[in-house]
Amino acid sequence: MSSTPTSITCTSLSFAWPDGTPVFEDLQVAFGPGRTGLVGVNGSGKSTLLKLIAGELVPAEGTVRVAGEVGRLPQNVTLDTGLRVDEVLDIAAKRAALHAIESGDVSEEHFEVVGDDWDVEERAVATLGELGLGHIGLDRTIGEVSGGESVLLRLAALLLRRPDVLLLDEPTNNLDLYARRRLYAAVEGYSGVMVVVSHDRELLDLVDQIADLRSGEVTWYGGNYSAYEDALATEQEAAERMVRVAESDLRKQKRELADAQVKLARRKRYGQKMFEQKREPKIVMGARKRAAQESAGKHRIMHEEKLAEAKERLDDAVEAVRDDDEIRVDLPYTAVPPGRNVLTLLDLELAYGASVGSFDLRGPERVALIGRNGAGKTTLLRTVAGELDPVAGEARAHVPLRFLPQRLDVLDDELTVAENVARFSPGATNNRVRARLARFLFRGARADQRAATLSGGERFRAALAALMLAEPAPQLLMLDEPTNNLDMASVRQLTTALESYEGALIVASHDVPFLESIGITRWLLLEGELTETTPEAVAEPRS
Repeated sequence: MSSTPTSITCTSLSFAWPDGTPVFEDLQVAFGPGRTGLVGVNGSGKSTLLKLIAGELVPAEGTVRVAGEVGRLPQNVTLDTGLRVDEVLDIAAKRAALHAIESGDVSEEHFEVVGDDWDVEERAVATLGELGLGHIGLDRTIGEVSGGESVLLRLAALLLRRPDVLLLDEPTNNLDLYARRRLYAAVEGYSGVMVVVSHDRELLDLVDQIADLRSGEVTWYGGNYSAYEDALATEQEAAERMVRVAESDLRKQKRELADAQVKLARRKRYGQKMFEQKREPKIVMGARKRAAQESAGKHRIMHEEKLAEAKERLDDAVEAVRDDDEIRVDLPYTAVPPGRNVLTLLDLELAYGASVGSFDLRGPERVALIGRNGAGKTTLLRTVAGELDPVAGEARAHVPLRFLPQRLDVLDDELTVAENVARFSPGATNNRVRARLARFLFRGARADQRAATLSGGERFRAALAALMLAEPAPQLLMLDEPTNNLDMASVRQLTTALESYEGALIVASHDVPFLESIGITRWLLLEGELTETTPEAVAEPRS
């Protein structure tokens, strides 16, 4: 790394998409040394900000200044399957030069390529080992490694470069539990400026501060994500108290304005009566009338100004309270009685090699399905859902079931949210569909959005609504990596929805805090075969 103090400074930053949709307007933010968790709802511009910092996007206005070299791990890692590992690590040329020198070729060009990096091969092997990739040789091709290993290889390439600034965008997506542990260790061991965008609260609990990107502005909170949640809860309690105070003040100002109007009306009637009875000289009564009118006008203006100020204070107080709408799933037909046989697996062998064996799911059990990338979790869920045929054995569901895949491809992009839900519930009236959709936070015009225009969190909610509102109601719900690409608010909404779901649940996920939050009753590890485990055993890193 360079000796220059590292920092990121964004000044008066503005950016909009080609269709004119603004993302940032006059954004001011700076990141210094240490680990920063950048959080915010889906669509707030977190990934866009990282791309602007990395120079992959150009701002419409303003400047981005970075002291030091930048490395960015993108959200979706795609690598050419024909590349060798040393090519991904960007050390292929140096390795070739080193090997040539070792073979007796002392050409000057080889020494120029190597420079001072004589231990590059040893460092590469050591870095791979630290990330749990010690079994992967430098000469293997990307086509021979898993998707999760590809993510770690990209991270290894960045760490070998030793950048001053490291930007990580949802780095734990598609990583299994064991790969996540390796990534956590790498994050803890990094020195320099690190900005992490993630929905993984375990990862965010490793940062030094939280930058909350909301409505185009950044608010800073010291400490990790847990400390941020505590601070936010305190803020929201104070904001809600301010709303109650402002509402009370607004009611008081309305009463005082009404009382003032009544008093002024009485004075006017009294003055008119005096004028009609001509008890004083006309010139005196005229002057008295003009003075009364001026006084009444000032009085009315004063109360109207106080009322306007009270309304403004209420608007400000309401603005400070976050929109924490929750999904409500009160579907009585999803309930499963205790002991009811829900799913039976008999000597089940899956496509692509996994052997599951036999298994029974009874009553409203909540099962976590865990295991390494490529162990067969998705294959098992697809087999139970009837999308894949087993190699041997049988998967028999005894209740209506629905499966929500990672790709969320249950939605037709050309249809609206309401039309998509109606496809799964053809007997429901339009009013009934919309009333149910409101419980999934699609109210009014939001229910008429085309699926293709939805954000990641909205798309997930729409897909979940389509499945849970289907007829017949699902008494077994299967979810495959449901928290991938969801912001923290959406994860909370999903947790709330699942808490009120009364059917049986099977969730394939690497997100242990999320699994614990939804009340998992059985933990099943798929690793060659299906075995019972515990969350404590799940948390142990494996080499």
